[in-house]
Amino acid sequence: MKISIIGAGIAGISTAILLKQEGYEVCIYERNLAISDIGAGIVCWPNASFVLDKLNVLDEISKVSGQVSFMKRFNIKEELLNVLDIKKINDIMNYTSYSILRRDLMKILFDKAIELDIPIHFNHNMILIKPINTEQTQIKFENKQEVISNMVIGADGRMNSLTRAYVNGDNSPIYQGFINWVGIVESENDLFPNLDVLDYWGTGCRFGIVPINSKKAYWAAGLTSSLIEKKDPSLYKQEINSIFKNAPSLINEVINKTDTKDINKLYIHDHHPISTWYKNNVLLIGDCAHAALPTSGQGACQALEDAWHLTQSLKIHKNNIQNSFEYFNKLRQKKTDSIIHQGRQLASTIFNDDNTFCAQRDEKSQNSIHVDNTIGIASFWSMDLPINI
Repeated sequence: MKISIIGAGIAGISTAILLKQEGYEVCIYERNLAISDIGAGIVCWPNASFVLDKLNVLDEISKVSGQVSFMKRFNIKEELLNVLDIKKINDIMNYTSYSILRRDLMKILFDKAIELDIPIHFNHNMILIKPINTEQTQIKFENKQEVISNMVIGADGRMNSLTRAYVNGDNSPIYQGFINWVGIVESENDLFPNLDVLDYWGTGCRFGIVPINSKKAYWAAGLTSSLIEKKDPSLYKQEINSIFKNAPSLINEVINKTDTKDINKLYIHDHHPISTWYKNNVLLIGDCAHAALPTSGQGACQALEDAWHLTQSLKIHKNNIQNSFEYFNKLRQKKTDSIIHQGRQLASTIFNDDNTFCAQRDEKSQNSIHVDNTIGIASFWSMDLPINI
């Protein structure tokens, strides 16, 4: 069976690795000229670490990652609102959570793909998907190249996915009314001695910091915005400073110590959940199947889960593509739909411009500071995975 994967992101490369380990013939086609590292960093929660273990890259991940201990939520006055015990979640799920720069994760996955002799063809922007018969699909690229495959896996992202357009008839992402400036800070002095995830909530704004080690972290500064305007990288630091000028000193230190070249600005989109992720021999995975907001904290983790579940589905149904796709679609939909809705719900709570609402939100959060919800989180993240909790 010849499998073509469209997109060399986390979903695409991790799926290729797992399929190649099972003996499938896999090729990846990527529209860009190189691996992309947009997004600054991610937390590989224990469900992601489970898959990274199956990819045989967890040891490499651990060498360049941080092991975060707690997630601490504050208001913009630096009053503690809530605490999540990450170490307890790790203990329940039997895997460690790792904070990692996206560029480091992508390099490890890319190197593993090269080690397995998986071809990755860059500068291949797909322009056409055409079924030939029940067993073959033709794909054409802007550079005039053509490929015929027994299976096409769409992993071409949320913003312009041709595979989603083919399967769903529409691939228009939904703007959710807020901006994220994301960055990577590397300091000469210790800024993060405890390796705690720090999350500051204001009125219509948010600043989150995820340390990798005591001197390095990635961060995201969020703000409500009804408009999508032209981006000017030379203004990014000035824009963020104007929003958080009265914020806690650590936030201002992080902003000012971040090199301008290490800051990006993203107008945040997601997709409405869809019921069917496949058509003929074409299947959607990752963001083009179930794009969630960054407030979900599970985007990359669910891309990794897709890779593992798809490989298992093909094994269970012994290469019957339609049965494998149907099984995979049904298995993954409930969990990913929930994550999309949870991400939107949290975003609507954070990115609210009403002072009274935000004051009540913070008070409610502070009153629940001693509520232990680690078991519920661990149970949900473990859903459909062979993790003993």
